[in-house]
Amino acid sequence: MNARWTAAFWVVLLVVSLLLLDALSGILLPFVAGMAVAYFLDPLCDRLERLGLSRTLSTWVVTIVFGLTFLLVLALILPAAVSQVADLAQRLPSLVEQARGAAEQLLQRLDSRIAGDLVAQAQDAMSGSVGNVASLMAETATRLLSGGAAVINMLGLIFLTPVVSYFLLRDWDRMVAKVDSWLPRPQAPTIRRLAREVDEILSGYVRGVLTVCLALSVFYSVGLTLVGLPSGLIIGLTAGMLSFVPFLGAVVGFLLSVGLALLQFDDWLRIGAVMLIFFAGQALEGNVLTPKLVGDRIGLHPVIVIFVVLAGGVLFGFLGVLLALPIAAVLGVGARFALQRYLASRLYRGDRTGTPPP
Repeated sequence: MNARWTAAFWVVLLVVSLLLLDALSGILLPFVAGMAVAYFLDPLCDRLERLGLSRTLSTWVVTIVFGLTFLLVLALILPAAVSQVADLAQRLPSLVEQARGAAEQLLQRLDSRIAGDLVAQAQDAMSGSVGNVASLMAETATRLLSGGAAVINMLGLIFLTPVVSYFLLRDWDRMVAKVDSWLPRPQAPTIRRLAREVDEILSGYVRGVLTVCLALSVFYSVGLTLVGLPSGLIIGLTAGMLSFVPFLGAVVGFLLSVGLALLQFDDWLRIGAVMLIFFAGQALEGNVLTPKLVGDRIGLHPVIVIFVVLAGGVLFGFLGVLLALPIAAVLGVGARFALQRYLASRLYRGDRTGTPPP
């Protein structure tokens, strides 16, 4: 009966947590971001405390240094990124027209090989839809930027995240101790051991993934800029930052950059150089960066990681993407713990029936 009540308690807690997460997802982003910042800056505060500083002073030092570093990087990147985005938005209608013209020429060449009616239908459909892509994208961007929820989330992310991260960082150790005091005493050692395992996996994995993303962002941005691709900086940053999902950043960056290169370059050598940059980036990531910096820390198959990240994004938006990796780490630790219990159980060993172990 105790085991049933325990299982029912955790199931109810999980359901209530998911319902609250869904109901409050619109306002939780600054708090989750602040918690993530505090989680990764806590070791620096602990190190300063060991050097003799108080927790409050350590928190101020780490927060100020982190904030200034973030603002410096933002000041170096943001002007060029905004300029490239504005330039791309200005040239987007002409690029769409070029793409439509190239597609129509291709269809005309195929006219002699396939039915003319099919080609005519394709041309009509293309002229009716592709020509409106620029206005549709501009309208979508305007709605996103002018929407009340988007503005509130952006303002909250800018102003609330530093405040939340400061207070969480200052009180982190006390909050951990308080949560530890709430654990059921018989299961407390097991829960602490699993929590330490989650912490080790999550911190190592996320730090490694962030390092890989930053390295690929620099590689793609510098490479595309040297080739002379307009919007190379913003495409490189986007491809690098999306690389936390396996292959997603490389595929998105490859399609965007090669598509722009085909429309703007007449030199096939430069188009080939753009392709080569992403092939080299994938080789660098797969053979050097990921094996050395990430390895197999999270203990889950990449397909499961991709599914968890995409499922989190579909269910809870960007908030779900932020929570996907912690959830994947917890699922991995829980799955390994359940497997260990199963392998040590009578069900696996067959003790009752005398079945010998395999």
